[in-house]
Amino acid sequence: MARFCSAVDKSDIYELFCLAEELGTHFLVRTCVDRLAGDGNHTIADEMRALGVAGLHHVEVADNAGRVETATVEIRYGDIHVLPPIGKQKRYPALTSTVLHAQERGEPTGRPRIDWKLITDLPVHSHREAVEKLHWYALRWKIETFHKILKSGCRAEQARLRTAERLVRLIAVFCILSWRVFWLTMINRSLPQAEPDLALTKLEIRLLDHLVPDRGMRSAGTGLVKYLTKIARLGGYLARANDPPPGNTVMWRGLARLTDIKLGATLAGVVGN
Repeated sequence: MARFCSAVDKSDIYELFCLAEELGTHFLVRTCVDRLAGDGNHTIADEMRALGVAGLHHVEVADNAGRVETATVEIRYGDIHVLPPIGKQKRYPALTSTVLHAQERGEPTGRPRIDWKLITDLPVHSHREAVEKLHWYALRWKIETFHKILKSGCRAEQARLRTAERLVRLIAVFCILSWRVFWLTMINRSLPQAEPDLALTKLEIRLLDHLVPDRGMRSAGTGLVKYLTKIARLGGYLARANDPPPGNTVMWRGLARLTDIKLGATLAGVVGN
């Protein structure tokens, strides 16, 4: 499996591309700079416009109102000789990189048009490989959500430890907690009818049955989704008929409350394991 030094945007920095080569890692970045290419008399955009459409790809996308629809994007890709910025051409070498352009056909209503321009040092020789790189890049939204939980929920940036070693250990624990919140949120949407013990302990299930009665809840089935909805309700989720599935924030607050209650119940011997 390829190791990446970057798979997100806001990293469209030529020095980063060179550093990835030095470190033996790879990069996949959404580019925002139309760099000089070839012999320096034209840019990357000029070469991409000359390429034909290599294939189509269908993706599901939500509009501003949350409605999901299928969008068709045209995919172009090619190897391009990319030049460093003019003021840095003596310090950095030119690179041969793969540039991918995925652009939606037509202008959609209710949401921005899909228009991704990606640059990578990984080879792309087929439509399948191009779509694979698009899927990899699409994971950045999940990565950013995980980081949001890490910073906003765990408040990792507010840690005031005296040594870097202690901070590393604390963040390692926070990563586990953040992953669980994110995983519970996602599994609530992808596997709603799974058994509750897939994600929760017997003690957690008992406490949730005691703390959050089924009466007054919108129909949530009998599987895992029922108990994850109860966790979200502990975090302030109202569970009304027209409410979207609970997000990471209410899941974080609910899980934090459940953890405190579980600790108290265990210490008091009120509820057995």
